[in-house]
Amino acid sequence: MDRRKRPFRWTAYALMLLSTIAILLLCVCMGSVNIPLADTLTVIWNTLWGRPIPQGMSRSIILLVRLPRVLSVALCGVSLSLSGAAMQGLLRNPLADGSTLGVSSGASLGAILAIAFGLTIPGVSYGGAMAMAMLFAFLSLVFILTFAYRLDHSLATNTIILIGVIFTMFAHSIISLIITFSGDKVKSIMFWTMGSLAGSNYQNALALLITLVLCGALILSSSRELNALAIGEDNARYIGVDVKRVKLRILIASSALIGVCVSVGGTIGFVGLVIPHMTRMLVGPNHRRLLTASMFGGAVFLMLADLAGRVLLSPLEIPIGVITSLIGSAVFVYIFYHTRKAR
Repeated sequence: MDRRKRPFRWTAYALMLLSTIAILLLCVCMGSVNIPLADTLTVIWNTLWGRPIPQGMSRSIILLVRLPRVLSVALCGVSLSLSGAAMQGLLRNPLADGSTLGVSSGASLGAILAIAFGLTIPGVSYGGAMAMAMLFAFLSLVFILTFAYRLDHSLATNTIILIGVIFTMFAHSIISLIITFSGDKVKSIMFWTMGSLAGSNYQNALALLITLVLCGALILSSSRELNALAIGEDNARYIGVDVKRVKLRILIASSALIGVCVSVGGTIGFVGLVIPHMTRMLVGPNHRRLLTASMFGGAVFLMLADLAGRVLLSPLEIPIGVITSLIGSAVFVYIFYHTRKAR
């Protein structure tokens, strides 16, 4: 039976990869100025192999504007959906996600503090914002889960979500206070808080890729432990899982992924909630398949959301965080309703 399932599994992964590449090329081609697919492929191919690019092709638009942006969007989608799937598996909670738990708000607070007070790391663009976002994301998650455990040892869904909402309101109040005294930085901070990857460069994409490779490997290597935790922590300990170590590893990795995404693109909510839940309905609860499928789904979803933000009201641009929040809030209500109804 395993031999029969294996070809289907690899075929499914190949289809997801091809679909992701196709959407990526579509997003590079479309925008305020549409570029033919043949020109896009020629520019990218010739650039990769160091060949001269024919005159008349939109080389600067493709290589300097759209390609780094689309790559950053795809990597953010992968990171957010992967961290969301890991949190849901770790907490055995289908509503767990960086945005619903308040982790994204904590990361935003850290990044805004770094921007407002000019905290930097020499030689690293937005290094201070990235470091502060990752630190505050992790501290926020630890605080929320610790406080929830104090109130309810079972870590019920309602308790975690309620504390996450309260923490989000608290973080936004601090952010508003910082914005009040930010002076000439108000406009950039306000646009950044809505979530946008406009102006992303290859350095941003590289930072996202490095963090994804390091932290994503930790999460993907924990798929067996996440499957064990799905049947309860006591049962996981019985079969030899070091629950504390696994929890700490996944929480740190997820917080780092969310922190880097927030520092690069601002607050982009609900991706980690919507994509893992939809993927789970397609591939099942096995984290060996779920985590990988969520990565592809997150990339496709966020690229399409960014494309919609660029073309719906062109030449005006809708921040990507607004698009994901509109979709995610509706899906959140749907999931919450059916979760309550199933009890």
